[in-house]
Amino acid sequence: MYRISKIILASTLSCLLLFSCEHKEPPKSQPVPVNVITVKTQPVVYFDRYTATTVALSQVNLLPQVQGYITGIWFKEGSHVKKGQKLYEIDRHIYEANYRAAEDNLKVAEGTLTQSQQDADRYSYLNSQKAVAKQLYDHAMITLENSKSTVKAADEVLKNAKTNLAFSVITAPFDGTIGFSMVKLGDLVTVGQTVLNTISTDDPMGVDIQINEKQLLHFEELQHGKGKGIDSLFTLILPNNSFYPADGEISIIDRAVSAQTGSIRVRIVFPNKESYLRVGMSCVLRVHNQDSTPQILIPNKAIVEQMGEYFVFEAKDTVIVSHGDTASKGHNEPQKTGMVALQRKVHVAATIGPNVVIKDGINVGDKIIVDGVQSLHDGSQVSIADKKPKEPGGKDTSTTKNSGQDKQ
Repeated sequence: MYRISKIILASTLSCLLLFSCEHKEPPKSQPVPVNVITVKTQPVVYFDRYTATTVALSQVNLLPQVQGYITGIWFKEGSHVKKGQKLYEIDRHIYEANYRAAEDNLKVAEGTLTQSQQDADRYSYLNSQKAVAKQLYDHAMITLENSKSTVKAADEVLKNAKTNLAFSVITAPFDGTIGFSMVKLGDLVTVGQTVLNTISTDDPMGVDIQINEKQLLHFEELQHGKGKGIDSLFTLILPNNSFYPADGEISIIDRAVSAQTGSIRVRIVFPNKESYLRVGMSCVLRVHNQDSTPQILIPNKAIVEQMGEYFVFEAKDTVIVSHGDTASKGHNEPQKTGMVALQRKVHVAATIGPNVVIKDGINVGDKIIVDGVQSLHDGSQVSIADKKPKEPGGKDTSTTKNSGQDKQ
């Protein structure tokens, strides 16, 4: 009986081991149903977009040229000031006193010069008549020259005192907007070190962008008037996504391309009579694209963004070669076995309504997946769904100024 139990137990363990080692094939994954479009080209109107920063055409820090205590502040912070307008006053008493003393010293020197000139004239006459010692004549001439030098020195001291007195009042160097004062009444300021304030021009206002060196020739053509006949060649989108009410024009292209980034700075100038633009604003500059060549346009929902790069999925037939009876058929026959999604990196040039312009990465005739991309990865099995997606194009691809929406 004991032996029979051992046999039964061994048989049971063997069966359990056999079933546990049996290989189970994983369930076959089903193709993901997707919709596709065939890539085509068509004429489109759009704007190239650039991240931009507003800059003043002229901007300076106001620094004192004389030392002293601030005794007057004559402007409203953040206001518009005119060239020559009085802004700050530094204690003038010591500089006024120095100026008056320099004036008096000059008068004394001029009086001494007059006396020396008279003596020199008298001794010159007597010397010509041999009626005076040669030594006295020489001394008179030397005294005259010394008096002339004293007058020149006194005149320079007076000019310096006058300049310092003028520097005790700081005025606006040009029309512009002044910022918050960095000093208050009673503060001691040091020559060339204490920043009093910053003033910058506000009309017109510059807008700086960085372009790739490949675009340099195009912008140079725009600078020389190629785009003058185009409406809204340069337009600006403000930080609140509203359109700036005036158009700009290209002003300056920097002298050199950055060796590190391969980019170059370009400045567009906009009128700013209402002072809507302030220095340092982050905006978007739109440049009307003049390329009349038909462009590849696909729905925006077909685009997948990964770490700043853009991809699409191309639906591709998978083909295998059948190794049949080569003696009877003479060749191998290709057979389609389904479709797979292949990931393609693309360069997105612009957004136009619900569509995007693609510069490279896909070609005309490719089948691009537009629905179901969230469930795909490179190499996923796909099948074409019954629903046909809407082809890009039509009125959605147009752009009009002041439409209320940025269709780029």
